[in-house]
Amino acid sequence: MTLVATRPDGFAHGLAVHGGRIALWAGDETVTYLELEARVQEAEARLGPFRRLVQLQGANRIDAVVALLAALRTRNPVLLTTPGDTSIGAAYEPDVVIDVTGGAMVLEERRATSAHALHPDLALLLSTSGTTGSAKLVRLSHENLDANATAIGDALGIRTSDRAMTTLPMHYCYGLSVITSHLARGAGLVLSEHSVVDRCFWADFDRHAVTTLAGVPHTFDLFDRIGFEQMELPSLRCVTQAGGRLAPDKVRRFAALGRERGWDLVVMYGQTEATARMACLPPHLAERHPTAIGLPIPGGSFDIDDGELVYRGPNVMLGYATNPADLALGATLDELRTGDLARRNDDGLFEIVGRRSRFLKLFGLRVGLDDVESRLAARGITALCGGDDERLVVVVDDPLVEDDAVLAVCADVGVPAARVGVLRLPALPRLESGKPDHAALARLAAETTAPASTASVASVFAEILRCDVEEDSTFVGLGGDSLSYVELSVRLEELIGHLPDDWYLRPMRDLQPVAARTAAVRHVETNVALRAIAIVLVVATHVGPVEVPGSAHLLLAVAGFNFARFQLVTGPAWRSIARVAVPAMCWIGLVAAVAPDFSLSHALLLHGVVGDPDGRWAYWFVEALVALLVPLTLALHVRPLRRLERRRPFAAATALLLAGVAIRFDVLPTPDLGHRIYRPHEVLWLFALGWALAVATSRRQRLVATAVGLVAVIGFFGDPGRELLVVAGVVALGWVPRIAVVPPLNRVLGTVAGASLAIYLTHFQLYPALRDLGGSLVAIIGSIAVGVIAWCVCTRAAFVLTATRS
Repeated sequence: MTLVATRPDGFAHGLAVHGGRIALWAGDETVTYLELEARVQEAEARLGPFRRLVQLQGANRIDAVVALLAALRTRNPVLLTTPGDTSIGAAYEPDVVIDVTGGAMVLEERRATSAHALHPDLALLLSTSGTTGSAKLVRLSHENLDANATAIGDALGIRTSDRAMTTLPMHYCYGLSVITSHLARGAGLVLSEHSVVDRCFWADFDRHAVTTLAGVPHTFDLFDRIGFEQMELPSLRCVTQAGGRLAPDKVRRFAALGRERGWDLVVMYGQTEATARMACLPPHLAERHPTAIGLPIPGGSFDIDDGELVYRGPNVMLGYATNPADLALGATLDELRTGDLARRNDDGLFEIVGRRSRFLKLFGLRVGLDDVESRLAARGITALCGGDDERLVVVVDDPLVEDDAVLAVCADVGVPAARVGVLRLPALPRLESGKPDHAALARLAAETTAPASTASVASVFAEILRCDVEEDSTFVGLGGDSLSYVELSVRLEELIGHLPDDWYLRPMRDLQPVAARTAAVRHVETNVALRAIAIVLVVATHVGPVEVPGSAHLLLAVAGFNFARFQLVTGPAWRSIARVAVPAMCWIGLVAAVAPDFSLSHALLLHGVVGDPDGRWAYWFVEALVALLVPLTLALHVRPLRRLERRRPFAAATALLLAGVAIRFDVLPTPDLGHRIYRPHEVLWLFALGWALAVATSRRQRLVATAVGLVAVIGFFGDPGRELLVVAGVVALGWVPRIAVVPPLNRVLGTVAGASLAIYLTHFQLYPALRDLGGSLVAIIGSIAVGVIAWCVCTRAAFVLTATRS
């Protein structure tokens, strides 16, 4: 038992010297360096006077940064893990567990003093390159952390005015290095847990004038998906890349883009064993030397020993830990043999040309092939592993274990199923000595196709979106909209289990089995369920004798909700508008050709704007929807408006909502054309309300949007029942993300919701004859069934046509 002995140096100390400069942003919260110092001191007091092993379940949140700094200052070694980790925590039995994922710092003290012998220099324990599910950890000292933070600050020229935005998790060494290097310089950090494909990420980027981004190769793939090259990012000064090899053509392309736009691409190289980053390629050399990793960071040096790159420097780890007893060890090495084969080119820059050791880097995460084989063997699966930085290949000789092998690797190693290929052979490739034939494994890995589970996910994406897909494709990146979203979400839930809330923003490779497919309960997103329920009520109201009006107006709020979630992320909504307008115009044009009470204005979807007040208003919903989508999409082509919407998404949506409310209450006078509740400008507030609920990121914002909506709906219809239906639907849309249903109700809801446009268009011509034939119930069921059939036929025809053309 020893008292804590603090020292007045290192990036975790002297925070107050930066005064009132803002250190951290997270959502709407800001923390200055003075405030950060005070919060760290408070956390220090909670940690107590004795040195203990602290598990911090890291997240890109203010409390996580505070807890890390407090632990480092009080010399409490930190076991930094993913949120919710139990495996590594169970292996090392921490004395204190800190969880920040619930909105506040929760400190669970398991022991008053430590159960472990802790070396005086030990500061931090990290899984190698993020996580492999292994209990093998990298032991880092205070000197390692401070030296690396200082060296990275020097290498990148980090300024006090810089603001870095977190694109990587805190528990990953590269993500942590971004945090420590900027704190060491008194710079700012914008803490974000959003993906770079999430519009909220870029809203925060613009709002805080971020200067620095960090990414692994996969991040740059996502940049391509979201149109990064077309983005206006005037504050951006530096983009760093590490965590694996970035393809040379991408290095050239992004370096050239940065040169044109006024920011630098800095290619870097590192490993967790050296506290993240060891080398830096000068930005002006990136286009000429896209395969190079550059030169060592200040204070470090490289040698090449028998082809292997060897690094020396004060940031080299103390050594590894494989069990709690190793926490008492000091430094066990003074150099890092990287396992990478390297050469030095004619300009003195280092290049990686191959890999000596048996590990891969997937998503910047190190995966030891021998470790994977051992874990599979422990599960009774005999296998050999190979692959490259794109895919892990598991070779088996037993057909009964193929699926088990994929699931085991996903569970134990943390690799997405899309990056795991299983190859079955009559016999495992071995040398005459009986040892694995690694050369043969490498050849087989290069020839192995994607696993069946990934192909199934890919085929669903391709079938529904009618386009070519890749494993890093996302729903929004492929131009998905509210029509395709419904069917795809239901199909994926059946295929892979419970879907994460932000599945439509995630790359396809991340969508892997996470729950038993035979689960007794399925989940349907509320906006999908509302679409299905509303269209059924629309048909039932028109057929009679039951009348539940207001459903079509609720559908307009759902349309605004989906517009904000998809089209505002993927860009202009012309494709989605066409998917609504073209079939509607074709069908209504046919109807107008044979029915005297429909005119050209109906066929052109202009009746809601210029049509005769005494004419038919059967198709008012689709007319209003298109009439709103077209000008809004045109407005978002105006760069200042688009930039404003991206910077302040909720404020922009609320402004549109208030404008709609002003029209609704005649504060902004408009001509009285009759049929007010069907006119596009009169129902603008409903569409904007759905939009505002979709982009609301806090309880306060949802309350504001809901309150404005309640004010607007009261008295709008002059029918309390109709208004109550809309209110109930809007509240569910904004406050209940998903509902649990029993199979096969999820498929029924998804099918009806997906076919809602076809049902809406066709039922007007169907239900009178069906009602005369068999009564109201037959008319309702028949109208819905015919609409579903029409939707299926059209969808399939479009898919076949697309496939034929390709």
